[in-house]
Amino acid sequence: MANTAAPFGFRQYSGTGSAPTYEQVAVRIAYNASAIFYGDPVLPDSNGYVVVGAPGTTQIAGVFVGCKYLSVSQKRTVWSNYWPGSDVASTQTVEGYIINDPNAKFLAQTGATGATAADINANVNFAIGTGNTATGISGASVDMSTVGTTNTLPFRIVGLDVDPPGAPGTEAGAYNLVIVAFNNVSTKQLTGI
Repeated sequence: MANTAAPFGFRQYSGTGSAPTYEQVAVRIAYNASAIFYGDPVLPDSNGYVVVGAPGTTQIAGVFVGCKYLSVSQKRTVWSNYWPGSDVASTQTVEGYIINDPNAKFLAQTGATGATAADINANVNFAIGTGNTATGISGASVDMSTVGTTNTLPFRIVGLDVDPPGAPGTEAGAYNLVIVAFNNVSTKQLTGI
C-alpha cells in the first residue's frame, strides 16, 4: 500500500528526558505572533520571543509542543497544543513550550520524493505546511529537496521508520517517515560536520 501525504510535524521520538514532558522548556510567544502548531519548528526573534519557523539556515530554537494563555474570549487560562495567533490582550505574553534538547529525536514525514537509506546522516530542511486548527497538529514535514551536507540546515536524518513493517509511512518512496535529530538548534554547538 502506498504512503499517503499526511504530515504531522515533528513528533518526539526519543530523548534524554522522560514522558510526559521530555525536554520541554518554557518560552515566550508574542500576543500577535502567527499561529504555531504542535510539532512546528520555531525560531527565536529579535525581541526574545519564538515564532513559527521559516525554512532556511537560521538557527532554530526547537520544536513547539504547546502553550498556555489567558483567553479573552473564554475568560480563563487555556492550555492548548497550538497557539491560534490571537485571543489574548495586547498586554499579555503567551507561555509556550518547546523541545530544544540537542539529543532529542523526532519522527516526521517526508514529501513526494521520500527518503532512502542513502539519506541517513544527511542534513535537511523542513517545510511548514498547513496546521489543523481542530486538532492543533502541525502540517510541517521534511523537505527532501534540501538533502545535503550543509551544516547549517536544522535537522539531520538519523534513520528511517520501519516499525511496524508495512505500516503507513514505513514503506520506501514518497511520504515515508524518517527519524531526525537537531543539527542546527540554539542549544547545540555547531561543529562543522
